[in-house]
Amino acid sequence: MKPDPAQTWVNFLSLLPGTTVTVLVISIAFLRFYDPTDLTELWLPHSSRAWSNLFTVAAILAALANFGTEWYRRNRETGRRSRDEARRVAQERAEAAFRAEEAERRSRDETRRVAQERAETERRSEEEARRVAQERAEAAFRAEEAERAARRARVQARCSAAQIRFQLDPSAAHREQLSTVLVFLEEYGDTL
Repeated sequence: MKPDPAQTWVNFLSLLPGTTVTVLVISIAFLRFYDPTDLTELWLPHSSRAWSNLFTVAAILAALANFGTEWYRRNRETGRRSRDEARRVAQERAEAAFRAEEAERRSRDETRRVAQERAETERRSEEEARRVAQERAEAAFRAEEAERAARRARVQARCSAAQIRFQLDPSAAHREQLSTVLVFLEEYGDTL
């Protein structure tokens, strides 16, 4: 990533007040602690005290400028941290909301699955109950049919026995039995 030229200058200018304060403090110390006679060889003016005072004022101004740049840098850093924290909190909230939505979706899916299983179980039990009821009805119908067939066979056997007796011995008692069987057949013939 290419650095921003404006940011490069801002970074340089933020270093300048601190460096200037350091150079001025060294110059002040140099001018204060040496005798003016020692400074003639360095081509400095003889009023080292006046220069020291000027450098002191300049150092104070540079210190104020340094304070301003440090304050700005710290405020910018604090702002960046608070933005990062706000971004992190927003991301955590979004993730928590996503997890909650996902859990709710899974819960709905599970509820739907359980309801479908319950409906399937109920459907199967109803089909089983219908099948059992149908089997019982068929068994009852078969039993009833068997009972009717047995009844018909008994009536047929009774009728055949009465006919055979009458044919073998045409007496009044056998005639009475045969007429009783015929009356019975006429009366209950449709229900057999």
